[in-house]
Formats: sequence, structure tokens, C-alpha cells
Amino acid sequence: MATKSWRTEDWVAVYLGFLILAVILAAFNWKWFDLGTLRPTFRWTADSQIAGAAPGWKASLDAIAKDADAKGRKDLAAAANNLNSALDKGERAAIDKTAAALAKAGGRNTLPGALGGEIRGHAAATADKVFAGANLLKALYIGIAGLLIGAVGIALIGGNLGAFLIGFPVVFVLAWLARVLAGNGLFIDYGVEYVIFALLMGLLISNTIGTPAWLKASVQTEFFIKTGLVILGAGLLFMEVIQAGVLGILQAVLVVFVVWYVCFWMARKLRVDDDFAAMLSSSVAICGVSAAIATCGAIQGDKKKLSYVTSLVLICAVPMMIVMPWIVKAFNMNDIVAGAWLGGTLDTSASVVAAGALISDVAMKTGVIVKFSQNALIGVAAFILVVWWTYKANAAAGAGGERPGAGIIWERFPKFVLGFIVASALFSFFLPATMVEGTRSTLGELRTWWFALAFVCIGLETKFVDLATMEGGRPAVAFLGAQAVNVVWTLLLAYLIFGGVIFPVPDIK
Repeated sequence: MATKSWRTEDWVAVYLGFLILAVILAAFNWKWFDLGTLRPTFRWTADSQIAGAAPGWKASLDAIAKDADAKGRKDLAAAANNLNSALDKGERAAIDKTAAALAKAGGRNTLPGALGGEIRGHAAATADKVFAGANLLKALYIGIAGLLIGAVGIALIGGNLGAFLIGFPVVFVLAWLARVLAGNGLFIDYGVEYVIFALLMGLLISNTIGTPAWLKASVQTEFFIKTGLVILGAGLLFMEVIQAGVLGILQAVLVVFVVWYVCFWMARKLRVDDDFAAMLSSSVAICGVSAAIATCGAIQGDKKKLSYVTSLVLICAVPMMIVMPWIVKAFNMNDIVAGAWLGGTLDTSASVVAAGALISDVAMKTGVIVKFSQNALIGVAAFILVVWWTYKANAAAGAGGERPGAGIIWERFPKFVLGFIVASALFSFFLPATMVEGTRSTLGELRTWWFALAFVCIGLETKFVDLATMEGGRPAVAFLGAQAVNVVWTLLLAYLIFGGVIFPVPDIK
């Protein structure tokens, strides 16, 4: 018997996504429980890593102290010197305290403030905090909630509920382990996110012992992704994009449309199928992993292709994050132009922040503005793709060039995309600002968990041999070629839009 229309995976993802949003909003409003219990810490840095990073930090602190003395900022110079001395002694408690003082003296959105925050983050992040009983209990609460919510979804969809209940704890533990690995200070500094570790956890199992039959019922990739994307909508606020700057939006639109088309054209020339090409194009043109996930769901794409695209995004982001700041300094590029360039080309938000911090606080802030503007286009791109793929499907079914009716478009429209858009509108225009801000970090944490589960599942369904032989490497060539175009095109736009050629140079401090 066919699944009822209101019990499809798309609709169930919307129900559960809004159930999660409603519970968190209610908990915040009526103080049902402390939302902090849903945010375990995963960050840890070994003593040896702090010792290895200390020489570089000390050189930066010397420069900060010298500059502060020249400007008469005795408090800032003293804070930098005190932290320098604490690093010499290697005592983490003292490093934590003096780094906090530097961050306070430097202020927000400044290089001294960012450096103080970075060092403090490492000093305070000890492994014993990650494995403390109270922190593990927070993860357990989330795991139990995820099991119950997932069970409701599987029951509504008509899946094997018993097998899901048995296998879900294993998938969750793998996702937890991936987040612990990604929480190491080294990976945080290089912008290597949990996604790659979640994928690798699954791949390790599927390519060694193989994914056990009893676990397969809990490998619900699309269900996890779609639910996570509904929650993601709550974090993309329209007014924040507008306030961040019209210039950032202008650059984002021009980058997305041009680079998306170029990548799709290249992929077709290389005989890459349209579904694969769409995921590649969205990842390189919009915002990497999140855009690839949204596109895969919108076009009902192949999960193996999604894992391939995700790997390309993350592998490419790391060297770009290192090389691009070096180019900026070598050519003495304007900091605002440099930040706009980084924000438009690097495919993960973490890599934009890390690369911008290597240049200046102005570059870092500009990069974040542009990247946030591109992130906001996920919903727009997903909607366009849905309509386009509906027309394509209609033509493939033998209707030729006949325009499909609104009913057909609605039937094929992925309802989780609608949930994403409604959540964004709700949090942008209808909820009090205090409620939106008060629930932001908790919802971000829960969204991360759903995505981590999804990428573990992708790995569990994927074989290395499939990735290595997929379409003869042509998708990778298309991605890298489009990324090269992206680097050049975005640099030109950054110079024209942010460099004072067409518009006045924005006042970003």
C-alpha cells in the first residue's frame, strides 16, 4: 500500500523539525529546562599542541605589544606581555586568565581580541572536560531525544522501527566520536569540521567489515538531512543579512549565479550527469557542504555523489585557506577586498574565519559578511532547482515542452525545503529578538547533530572503490575548474564592489 501523502519522508522531516523548534522555543520561554544541557563541549587541545603553537603566538603578541605602546594603549600592551610570560611558563590556568584579559582589552572584532580568544579557547579546552561525567550526560540526553524523535519519524514513514531502535545508538556514538575528533584544537585552527570525520567514521566501517545488516535500518541519510535542514532555516535571518551589507549581498548574488552556471557547464562538457553537476555547482558556488546537502535533497540526488562532493569541498578548503592569505600578503592587497575575496571563495564558514584571522580583523569581519550573504541564498537556489527539475522530469516523462501545472510542481516540490523557508521567515519576522538570540546556539547544536548523523550514514552506505572510480574522476575536474574560475571571478568582484571602484569603500572596522 502506498505511503499516505502526509506521511512521506519530506513531510515527516518538516513535522519533526518544527517539533524540535517548538520544544526549544517553549523551553526558553517557560524555562522548562536549562538549554545549556543540550550543548556538550567537544573542544580539547593537548599540552604538546599548546607548546607547539606558543612560538607563533608569542611573535604575534610581541607585535601587538609594540603597536599598543606606539598608540599609547598601555593596558593592551600589558595584557599582551602578561600573556607572553604565561606562555613561557606553560601553565594552562595562567594562560587562560591572561588570554581572557587580552581579549577584553582588545575588544570584539579586533586582532588582539581574536588572538586572546583563540589562545584562551585552547588553554581552557582540556580533554578531561570532554570526558567529564556531566558533559557525557549532556550527550546522552541528546542521544535519547534523537532516538525518540527518530523513532516517531520512522514509525510515521512506515520503516522498521525495531531495527532502527537497535541501530540508532551505534550511529549516534559514531557521530559523537566524529565530533570529539573535530574538537581538537589543531583541526579547529585549520577549519576541518566534524563533517569529514563523520563521513570517515562511516567509510571506515563500510570499507572494512562492511555495514552489518542489522544496522542498515538506522542508516536514514535523507531523513536526518531533511530534518536538519528545517532546523537550519531558523539560523538564517533575513534582517541580519540586510544589516551585514548590501554590497555583500550583491557580490554573493553575482558569485552564485555565474559560478554555478560555469560549474554546471563544465560538468556537462565533461559528461557528468545533471544531478551530479547540480550538487557540484551548488557546493562551489554557494557555501559548500550545506548547499550540497540542500541540493541533493531538492533534486533527490544520489547519496554516494553527495559524499563525493563533500569530500571535494573539505579537501579543497584546507589548502585554499592557507594559500589565499599568503597571496593577500604577498601582493599587499587591501584588507576589505581580501576579506570579500575569502568570503566568496572559501566553502566553509570556519575556513573563512580562520583565513581572515591570518590577515586582519577587518578581513575576517568582511569575509564573514560575504559568506553569510551567500549562505542566505540556499533557500533561493533550492527553490529554483526544484522548479527546474520538475520541468525536466515532465519532459522526460514524455510531455515534451509542455509546462507542468502548479499541482504537479507542488506534488514534486520537496516539502522539507518549504519547512526550511517557513522556519527562516518565522525566526526572521515573527519571533521576539530575545527568543531568537536565546535559542540560537542550542538550535545550532541540534542541527549539527542531525547533520553529523547524516554524514555517518553516507559513509556507511559508500565504498571507497565507488568514490575512486566514480565517472572516471571527471566530477573532480569540473569542481576544481569551477573553483579556479570562482577564485578569479570573486577577486574581480571584490575589487570592483569593495575596492572603491563602483561604490565607496564600506566602513568596516
